Amino acid sequence: MKAWLLLCLAAFSTALAANGKPGKFDGYVLALSWSPTYCEEQPKDREQCGKKLGLVLHGLWPQYNVGYPSFCTKEAYAPSQAQAFPELYPSEFLFEHEWEKHGTCSGLTQAGYFQLSQALKSKVAIPEAYQRPQKPFRTTAEVLKNAFADVNPWLKEQAIAPFCSGGGRFFKEMFVCLDKSGATASCSADVVKSAAKSCGQKDFLVRNIK
Repeated sequence: MKAWLLLCLAAFSTALAANGKPGKFDGYVLALSWSPTYCEEQPKDREQCGKKLGLVLHGLWPQYNVGYPSFCTKEAYAPSQAQAFPELYPSEFLFEHEWEKHGTCSGLTQAGYFQLSQALKSKVAIPEAYQRPQKPFRTTAEVLKNAFADVNPWLKEQAIAPFCSGGGRFFKEMFVCLDKSGATASCSADVVKSAAKSCGQKDFLVRNIK
């Protein structure tokens, strides 16, 4: 039974890779993770969780209007990229993982993919309340979206989608939806639905940095 399951998983992974073609997608999601929640859930990640971080880059993900491509080529990650783009991610592990799963679908070179990731990450201004909160606070999806839209005139509210964990109790991540050029775009119905389901409570807690 175990061998059969492994064969099925391998076949699924191969099919998934075959379905994705580099450069063939509808837009991007810039996923920004709230590090205090990640570290509460993954305390053994000492590389990230010893740095007292707030919003960090999870990744830049090519998207279809429904779903997303992944592992589009077998091009191996070049370790030199971590030196070329220091502090792009909160841990070195993410360089390899993000390139292989998402970057290979972008149609860009490795340097081009990480350069675009860095440019888009840097473009998002962080509201004061989310920079270094000393105490946890409660908010709603709409209030969060308004706060980010207010300090990012280029970013429309419909391009922001917060996600939660713990049954909708804790702010976990924020998606910024973009077109293929990196300009703001309304999130797809698929992303909007997933975000609403994720943060299903009337409000959620933004953990403090500690």
